[in-house]
Amino acid sequence: MSSSSFIDRSIDLQEPPSTRPQQQSESERLKLLLDLTNSLVSNLECRDLLRAVSASIRQVMRCDTVGVWLPDAEKVHLRQLALDFPGSRGFVREDLLHPVVGSLLGDVFTSGKPLVVGAMSEEIAPEQSAEAHAEALESGCAVPLISRGRTLGVLTLGSRVENAISPDDVDFLMRAAGQIAIAIENALAYREIAELKDKLAQEKLYLEDEIRGEMDFEGIVGQSSALRHVLSLVETVAPSDSTVLLLGETGTGKELIARAIHDRSRRKDRTFVKLNCAAIPTGLLESELFGHERGAFTGAIAQKTGRLELADQGTLFLDEVGDIPLEIQPKLLRALQEREFERLGSNRTKQVDVRLVAATNRDLDKMMEDREFRSDLYYRLNVFPIRIPPLRERPEDIPLLVRYFTQKYGRRMQKQIESIPAAALRKLSSWHWPGIFVSWKTSLSVQ
Repeated sequence: MSSSSFIDRSIDLQEPPSTRPQQQSESERLKLLLDLTNSLVSNLECRDLLRAVSASIRQVMRCDTVGVWLPDAEKVHLRQLALDFPGSRGFVREDLLHPVVGSLLGDVFTSGKPLVVGAMSEEIAPEQSAEAHAEALESGCAVPLISRGRTLGVLTLGSRVENAISPDDVDFLMRAAGQIAIAIENALAYREIAELKDKLAQEKLYLEDEIRGEMDFEGIVGQSSALRHVLSLVETVAPSDSTVLLLGETGTGKELIARAIHDRSRRKDRTFVKLNCAAIPTGLLESELFGHERGAFTGAIAQKTGRLELADQGTLFLDEVGDIPLEIQPKLLRALQEREFERLGSNRTKQVDVRLVAATNRDLDKMMEDREFRSDLYYRLNVFPIRIPPLRERPEDIPLLVRYFTQKYGRRMQKQIESIPAAALRKLSSWHWPGIFVSWKTSLSVQ
């Protein structure tokens, strides 16, 4: 036998048998207070916490029912948030409401003083506690849950035996109520923080959706009204199959706008094919655009599929379309009008379904006057024109772009740049920026 067991047994032998139930009851109550203290840090879900507390109190106090009532936000009603009542007949249940004004529970809540009822049928009118009478509860008490001078709720106990609650029981319940109130305060604070966190998360998602709906164009940095206007036009034209003509200086980001149109069109899952008409020699441009058969010209040792055919069911982006030679323009016009073409060296017509986005930095109106560009092709291209502003017309985007590129190149050079000198920002904002569009994919360069 261990020494502690021997001592406990010796104490039990020395104590009269009549005092043992009392000692056991006090031990259970002390254990309950300890359990309540542990609950402060082990459970932060309010209803679950109060259900566990109610069950523990009912077992220790040997009563029939224990409930915890908390006020609503307006403190008009008290709601039974937790209930432990194994023998319930269904009249007393969770989420019952009692008014704060004009009810016994409301009086306990507003006064902060406990209420003990020894004989329910004699002391309380049936209309004051219909549920208690329906459950055959003969006695009970209501104890305010007070923390730091503020009443947070009410703890109720009920028994089907008259005068089941003694003054000692009330003293103990007031001590326990203080612990329960602290636990409730912590749980409510946790719930409030969780609700605020959820609200912030929802607001964040909402704002992201708003930004995504208006400005979530991959690779495009800026929030100026001029840029927003361009992106609004992109949103308008993208769902259709209309031909789009992008007008703007070199470097203003015409390809990025073309990609944005494609990504928001019904063709987004198909190919986006691009061709810079100014970067390919005139003799090879027709082959690049329409393709050729083997032996169509000197050096054509294999069949080649053109960009127009590659873009079938997708989008073809013709950059610098103003540099297409006059002799190729009729063939491009036919492809746009009839949706058909022939490869170089072939007499077989091919059908094609392509959405065309063209771009140029040249004045096509003047080129038509000078007979350098066909008017019928121009009208085919100029279905939905979008002018892309240079950076000098949207100076409010410069700080955003500076921060972006500072971070981008800082990461590339493995350097952490905390801030940008105000003088440098002023100089960048005051410069005239002749045709520069900065993005995720372009480099910061000045013409």
